[in-house]
Amino acid sequence: MKITTTEQMREIERAADAQGLTYATMMDNAGGAVAQEMQNRLVTEGKKILVLVGPGNNGGDGLVAARHLHDGGAEVRLYLWKGKRADDENFRQTQDRAIPCVTAEEDRQLKELKGMLSSADIVVDALLGTGASRPIEGTLKEVLDALREVRSRPADIRPSIVAVDVPTGVDCDSGVVDPATVAADLTVTLALPKKGFYAFPASDYLGELVVSDIGVPDALTSGLSLELAEPRWMRTILPQRPRDAHKGTFGKALIVAGSPHYTGAAYLASAAATRVGTGLVTLCLAENLHPILASKLTEVTFVLLPHDLGVLVPQAARLVENRLGDYDALLVGPGLGTEDPTVEFVHRLLGTQTPDTRRHIGFVTSEDERSAETEETRSFPPVVIDADGLNALAGLDRWWKSLPAQSVLTPHPGEMSRLLDCSIADVEADRLATAQQAARDWQQVVVLKGAHSVVAAPDERVAINPFANPGLATAGTGDVLAGSIVGFLAQGLAPYEAAVAGVYLHGAAGDLATASLGDAGTVASDLLPLLPRILKELRGSH
Repeated sequence: MKITTTEQMREIERAADAQGLTYATMMDNAGGAVAQEMQNRLVTEGKKILVLVGPGNNGGDGLVAARHLHDGGAEVRLYLWKGKRADDENFRQTQDRAIPCVTAEEDRQLKELKGMLSSADIVVDALLGTGASRPIEGTLKEVLDALREVRSRPADIRPSIVAVDVPTGVDCDSGVVDPATVAADLTVTLALPKKGFYAFPASDYLGELVVSDIGVPDALTSGLSLELAEPRWMRTILPQRPRDAHKGTFGKALIVAGSPHYTGAAYLASAAATRVGTGLVTLCLAENLHPILASKLTEVTFVLLPHDLGVLVPQAARLVENRLGDYDALLVGPGLGTEDPTVEFVHRLLGTQTPDTRRHIGFVTSEDERSAETEETRSFPPVVIDADGLNALAGLDRWWKSLPAQSVLTPHPGEMSRLLDCSIADVEADRLATAQQAARDWQQVVVLKGAHSVVAAPDERVAINPFANPGLATAGTGDVLAGSIVGFLAQGLAPYEAAVAGVYLHGAAGDLATASLGDAGTVASDLLPLLPRILKELRGSH
């Protein structure tokens, strides 16, 4: 599903109108869709419904919804913020049905409004649409203040609030919210979701978000580069599982992870890779950590590496390199630590800048021959770089020049700030733009983790994850994500698709875990058995 900006949506509507899908038809479709979603989710028959109507197209959508709700057996009333809309066909149809109507101009001190709000079961916000950007003041602010007052009541005695397209006062491009905005319980957005919905604070004001079709042809939206990760898309990219498969069919993933302080990271990443369907997962780790991990990872094989008290040493890079030709994907970084020997190990493994030379991906012929003239270049399988793998790169000059094209980098905001040499606030100010610019500059696939994680590719494709879950804000969930992505890479997905699939699966598993356990106390390992459950649901297995 595509995601749109306000101006892009205007252009799409203009194009649709020019092709014969008139504005009047789109409005009729929109209002009908809002009423249908309300009937499906809130059981509107016999309910008292107050529709707050603005002067523009959003108000027109609300009038159409009011008509359909009335015809469906609801007790509907209208409150018009501005004017009677006497020349409006949709308003005329509400009056043909004798739907009661009050205008703000007639309602001194908003007494009528407050009375209707107090008795309403459902309130529909159709005051301002997607194009509104001015500060809310005057009568409109007073109307919203009255709505906020009833919303603050206990849940069992307050009305449900439904927003038509967007809650009044939410900026659909930036996610900024006017102080007067009242949060909805249900937002029925029309045609396409809007970019600002996946930024905060706007995301907190939407309630349940439903996207309703208003008849816009797919051809008019196909050129949009911003996409929402959602089940229909995931079903098209997930690896096939043929009945005559063997473990080689589903790929082999090599994971370099773990240190004495972070054995859990190695466990979580490796287990996640097995849980997304990888045929074989091999963990490279310091030899003295093997007894700990082997007791937990019974399905994983191991490569034991030289170390100094569990800290990987530079010479270990050669042993990993010797195994690369046997694997379909490589993950470097979870829980490696940031000790100097391990940082140098990462530099040698990835071929990034070291104090005495810059090398391309690959390994030199011996420890003493490290000049460009004597390098032995080898091709890598697709690579995921996470956590301390990224920290080892931060601060190196033009480190991205030495990585394979379209590696998958998975920074959280702190790691991204180190890679970009900026503040976390700078990263968070516009997460989407930050990820897109980094993907272009580095020519890598970038996963900027966090609420509504962003996946950006160098070719301008970008996806937003629909999930924002505080239950995932706990140690180790990023390791599960990295393991999921490398597992999909090993199964043959292209880097961008593997990243999108991993991010979606991880978020869906998080929602499933917190639905059962709550968002306080959910831990990263709770996600592991849920990954195959989400895959089963997506594939429609029984």
